[in-house]
Amino acid sequence: MSTLTWVLVGLALYWAILLSLRNRGLLPEYVGTQGPIITLHTKRGRVLLDRLARPKRFWRAFGNVGVGIALVVMALSFAFVLFAAVQALYTPETTASVVTEPRNVVVIPGVNDFLPLSVAPEIVFGLLVALVVHEGAHGLLCRVEDIDIESMGVALLAIVPMGAFVEPNHESQEKADRGGRTRMFAAGVTANFLVTIIAFALLFGPVAGSIAVAPGVAVGGTFAGSPADDAGIGQGDRITAVGSQPVADDGELDDALAGTDGEATLTLDGEREVTVDREVSVVEAVESGPSGLAAGDRIASVNGQPVTTESGFREALADRPTATVETAAGQERTFAAGALSTVVEDSPASEAGMPAGQQVVITAVDGERVVDGGELTTVLQGTEPGQTVEIEAVVDGEVETYGVELGEHPEGYGQVGIQVQPGVTGLVVDDLGVQPYPAGTYLSILDGEGSATFVGAIAGALVLPIAGIGGLGLPFNFAGFTGHVTEFYAVEGALAPLGGGVFLLANLLFWTGWINLNLGFFNCIPAFPLDGGHILRTSTEAVVSRLPIRGSYELTKTVTISVGVTMLFGLLLMVFGQGLLV
Repeated sequence: MSTLTWVLVGLALYWAILLSLRNRGLLPEYVGTQGPIITLHTKRGRVLLDRLARPKRFWRAFGNVGVGIALVVMALSFAFVLFAAVQALYTPETTASVVTEPRNVVVIPGVNDFLPLSVAPEIVFGLLVALVVHEGAHGLLCRVEDIDIESMGVALLAIVPMGAFVEPNHESQEKADRGGRTRMFAAGVTANFLVTIIAFALLFGPVAGSIAVAPGVAVGGTFAGSPADDAGIGQGDRITAVGSQPVADDGELDDALAGTDGEATLTLDGEREVTVDREVSVVEAVESGPSGLAAGDRIASVNGQPVTTESGFREALADRPTATVETAAGQERTFAAGALSTVVEDSPASEAGMPAGQQVVITAVDGERVVDGGELTTVLQGTEPGQTVEIEAVVDGEVETYGVELGEHPEGYGQVGIQVQPGVTGLVVDDLGVQPYPAGTYLSILDGEGSATFVGAIAGALVLPIAGIGGLGLPFNFAGFTGHVTEFYAVEGALAPLGGGVFLLANLLFWTGWINLNLGFFNCIPAFPLDGGHILRTSTEAVVSRLPIRGSYELTKTVTISVGVTMLFGLLLMVFGQGLLV
C-alpha cells in the first residue's frame, strides 16, 4: 500500500480510539475533540502575556505595520489565486501540476511529495515554531488591546501539530475598537514574516557560510543501464579523478574524459576506483521523434563509423546532415541530424515559408553546419535583428532552404521564431550516464549569493523543495542537507567544531523560514476563518462606515462573502481544475 493509504488507515484507527475514550469520559478536561483533531487547552501563560504587553505603544506600532503588510499580501494572494485558477482551467496536465495535487497540499512529511520523511523532525519543529509564534502574537495583541483570553493551546492530528489557537473572550473582543481588533488579527502573520526574516538571515549568513562544496563531481543519480550504472556508480558518489587527473567540476570531468577512448578509470570519493566501459546511450528522446530512437537505446556506429564517446558521435555527424545509426541491438535508423524545431505561427520562420506548427530539422545556418539545438542557439546568438540568414532544414524528408529575416529575441540577438528541442534531432546522448548534482548552485541559493537582494534570496530558497519539477532549470528538488546530499558538502569556518550539526542547524533554519513564510501567506488569504478574512471584514467596515449610505452592515457582509466564496472556488480550481476546459 502507498504511504497515503497507511496514513489514512492509521488515522481511522486513531479516531476510533479517540471516540471510545471520549464516550467513556476518560479524556482530561483540558483535552477537547473536533473530529480526528484533539485540542489541548491551558490558561497558563496569560500572566506572561500581560507582562510582555506592557509597552503598548510599541506593540500597537508593530500591529499597524503588520496591518499594512497584511493588506498588501492579501491583495497579492487574491490576484495570485485567481490567476492560478484560470491557468489551471486552460493548462493541460504537466509535471508542474503535481504541486497542486491534493496530497501535496497537506503538510505531512512522507505524504507530500516535497516534504520527505528524512527531514520530518525539522519540518515538525518549523511548524511548531510557526504555530506558537502565530498564535502567541494574537494573544499578545489581545492583551495590548485589553481583550480577555479564555484559553490557549495547540491542535494535533494524532501527534502531528496542525495548529495553535488563542480563544479571546467574545464579549471582550466585540467591545474593543475596530483598529485594535484589526491589529490583533494581523499580528499572527506579521510574527510569521518576522521569524522568516530572522531564520533566513541566520541561514544566509553564518550557517551557510560554514558549508562548502566538496571537491569532485557530485552524482545525483545514474541512468538505468548506462555505463556508470553498470560500473556501480550511484547516487551520493563523487567523481574526484579520471585516471591520475583530479576533477573538481563538470567541466574538468568532460575535459578529462575527452582524453580517453572507450574505457576510463574513475576515482570515487577520493578512495575507490572503478572502470567504466563508455558507450553512447540515448538518455532523453522526443516521443515519436523523426529519429525512431528511444531513451535507453545504445548507439554502436554512426554512418558506418564505430563510436564509443559522445565526442566521437558528434564528430561522425560534423560533415553530413544525415545520420545512419546502428544500435547495439542491431537496429538501423536513418534520419536528418540537426536541431529539431517546431515553427511558431506568425513568426519570421513561418513568413519565410517554413510550415507553421510543424516540426523541421535545421541542419545549417548560412552554410554553417548545425548538429544540435545547442549549436543552433549559439549560431543565432551571433546574429542581429533584421539580418537575413539562409536556413537549411529538412521538411517532410526533403531538404529546403529558406531566407529568414530575423526578428528580435528578448536578449537582443536575432530570432527565427522556432521552439528548439535539446540534442541531436531531439536525442540527448551521454557516454557515461551520470546525472550531476548541482551542489554549488543550491549552496549559492542558500547563502544568498545567487541573488542581488535579500528578498530575492528568500524567493529562491522558497522554490528549492520543488526545484526539480520542471521549468526552474534545476534537476533535483532540494529538501535540505539530508541523506546522500550531505556527501556533496563539507563543513568549514567558525562553525566547523559542530561537524554534521551544521547541516542539522541549516535544515532547522531552512524549514522554519520556509514554513513561517508559507503559513503567513496562507493566513493572509481574504477568506474566513483565516486572518485575512477577519482583516477584510474590519477593513471593509472601516471604509463602508464612512460612506453616506444606509445598510452598511449588509454591504460589508456582501463584500466579505463575495471575496471569500471567490477565493474558495479559486483554491478548489487550483487543486482540482487542471485541464478541465482543454
